[in-house]
Amino acid sequence: MRLVIQKYGGTSVGSIEKIKAIAKKVADRKKEGADIIVVVSAMAGETDKLVNMAHQISEIPERREFDMLLSTGERVTIALLTMALQSLGCDAISLTGRQSGIITNSSYTRAKIKYITGKRIRDALNQGKVVVVAGFQGIDEHENVTTLGRGGSDTTAVAIAATLKAEVCEIYTDVEGVFTTDPNIVPHARKLDKISYEEMLEMASLGAKVLHSRCLEFGKKYKIPILVKSTFGGGEGTLVTDEVNMEESVVIGIAYNKNQAKITIAGVPDRPGIAAQIFGKVSQADIVVDMIIQNVSEGGLTDVSFTVQKSDAKKTFLLMKELVPEIGAEDVKIDENITKISIIGAGMQGQSGIATTMFSSLAKENINIMMISTSEIKISCVIDTKYTELAVRVLHDAFGLEKPKG
Repeated sequence: MRLVIQKYGGTSVGSIEKIKAIAKKVADRKKEGADIIVVVSAMAGETDKLVNMAHQISEIPERREFDMLLSTGERVTIALLTMALQSLGCDAISLTGRQSGIITNSSYTRAKIKYITGKRIRDALNQGKVVVVAGFQGIDEHENVTTLGRGGSDTTAVAIAATLKAEVCEIYTDVEGVFTTDPNIVPHARKLDKISYEEMLEMASLGAKVLHSRCLEFGKKYKIPILVKSTFGGGEGTLVTDEVNMEESVVIGIAYNKNQAKITIAGVPDRPGIAAQIFGKVSQADIVVDMIIQNVSEGGLTDVSFTVQKSDAKKTFLLMKELVPEIGAEDVKIDENITKISIIGAGMQGQSGIATTMFSSLAKENINIMMISTSEIKISCVIDTKYTELAVRVLHDAFGLEKPKG
């Protein structure tokens, strides 16, 4: 019997009516003869409510308890969806991350899956049940509840697909697939029929919200095709696969990320070992650094800037404030009004003039570039947040992404 893995995000399960509609869809698929595992997120807005409550108690909540709190959102959804399936006469069972055997490391709020036992999932499938699994969560080897970070339900779904060797993992969301950029900013953005893991990984890591980057890493590693489709709309969606993208475009998409902050340490002594001190302290706090830039040294002093997620910004700032006197620096500043905007495309490799087109297009609109980073298939710039929408539209037009194939 064909095994189907489906994942529904927060907007897809955002109301009782939507949950009932998904239950009908799943029950109909089950009648067609498929084994089905459904992975769900918390209802839209629920995780934000939990986060806000935590921050009313503590500015920086203790991470173990934070994860215990956040894991409750998905438990509500799995119970409601299972009840809805049962009311339709479809035999179903809900399982938490723990009950599903999702074992992670102990990095609270951003845990990584180590392995999935999946025994109870297999047992339930063998009994003919639809299995409804709580996404976004697991347990560590000390049986502490952990969460996988925002978008972690995608990771849960693809990891289960890999463990149980499913042919494809279907990710259902409120959009029809993967677009060349955010259609809310560029209405004529084009839906892509197919995109490579590498390109989608870049788009996800750079701010595109359709898929979580870690689910793509699982997909790429275990060669699980990922199909992104609209929950209640039609269309074939977008297939993420290891096949080379066949489109003509050198640049395939524009991504942006407003969820970053820039930390600048001014007057840093330019001597060996300083960078190791700075980023060693950040690493010890389990904070991920994205872009780094160091100015040319003048008078033996330099400025070091780097970006982190906004959720880590205050903690990073306080750590650096402690470090400034230790390393003999002058000051530390924080800027949370930044956006990282990126162009992505496997076709960029070996092509000249791509960076020039990007930089000149931004310059024509007087958009200043604060930081730049590149890889084989992307170029990213940090700009002032107020120019985000303008920059996206300008770059989308500059690379002709609205044009149909051929």
